[in-house]
Amino acid sequence: MRVLMLSKACIIGAYQRKLEELASIPGVELTVIVPPYWREGDHAILLERLYTHGYDLIIEEMALNGHFHLHFYPRLARHFIRLHPDIVHVDEEPYNLATWQAMHLAVSTGARGLFFTWQNILRRYPPPFCLFERYNFAHAAHAIAGNHETVEVLRAKGYKGPIQVIPQFGVDPQLYRPMRIKGGEEPFTIGYVGRLVEEKGIRLLVEAVAGLEGDWQLSIVGEGPQRSVIERLSHKLGIANCVHFQRHIPSIQMPAHLNSLDVLVLPSLTKPNWKEQFGRVLIEAMACEVPVIGSDSGEIPHVIGDAGLVFPEGDVVALRNHLRRLMDEPEIRRQLGQRGRARVLAHYTQARIAQETYQVYQGILAEG
Repeated sequence: MRVLMLSKACIIGAYQRKLEELASIPGVELTVIVPPYWREGDHAILLERLYTHGYDLIIEEMALNGHFHLHFYPRLARHFIRLHPDIVHVDEEPYNLATWQAMHLAVSTGARGLFFTWQNILRRYPPPFCLFERYNFAHAAHAIAGNHETVEVLRAKGYKGPIQVIPQFGVDPQLYRPMRIKGGEEPFTIGYVGRLVEEKGIRLLVEAVAGLEGDWQLSIVGEGPQRSVIERLSHKLGIANCVHFQRHIPSIQMPAHLNSLDVLVLPSLTKPNWKEQFGRVLIEAMACEVPVIGSDSGEIPHVIGDAGLVFPEGDVVALRNHLRRLMDEPEIRRQLGQRGRARVLAHYTQARIAQETYQVYQGILAEG
């Protein structure tokens, strides 16, 4: 089985573990094409080479780098001619030019193509994006949806082919594991990791912790326009000394940071143009046996299952009550932590994601 994957996301080293797992499956010959970098605003995210064993990682220049919908690979066709892939896995949304480009090449060379999508809100696009989408829907042998609501969106937009719900990436349980770092004399530590934007609900979290009694601290890791808002709110509520900010933690240090927490919170808020698509930090914390609390925005309840606590999004009192319960009941924290890791091992490891993806490939080839 010759598989050609196109994925700008796989410039991130940690994500390449899925590629190694996929390539380790007997019979899979995997080639992955990535750009040398991806431009995010005014800075570039450079390609990392952390997990590159067992497959070919090809660096290909990208035109219109940084344009989410319009980027493409000018020299992509030559790889199709050289590799003659059986499966073309386009790790891009179906309304993107790069997806149309790869799908068109797959059709013209006799390969079977599939695309990946996170979109969990029904949106209609103007030309040319709706034309890209229509072509990809008509010619894809399969779709992989990153969350459950995405399936409904695909059907509503007219995609009639097979769909499998598989997260884009899992976690490596050897890296994200319990480390017993936290000491017994430290304050109860509540953590948030992510963008500091309104839809992530960080303001809600600050309001919730302000009503807690006892010895606690809030650790916020991330950057974004809401930071100044949160700092002012913390001063206004009289808890500034208990709220600690850190702009960035290198990915290699994230497991240790998560192990320093007593609970991780993802208080996302659904907006007209956004709802939580997955919440990767949840499975990272769960793999470390850190209990998690999440709102019921988007995919969060499906990710957490029975391995954490879920509250109605926007409900400060409900979030505060969950936090108070975990502060007061260490045995519940322990049980939820163990359930969380068990859930990750069952559903969200890189090996599990790779195996489910391989099963999709097998199904495509079986259909002929």
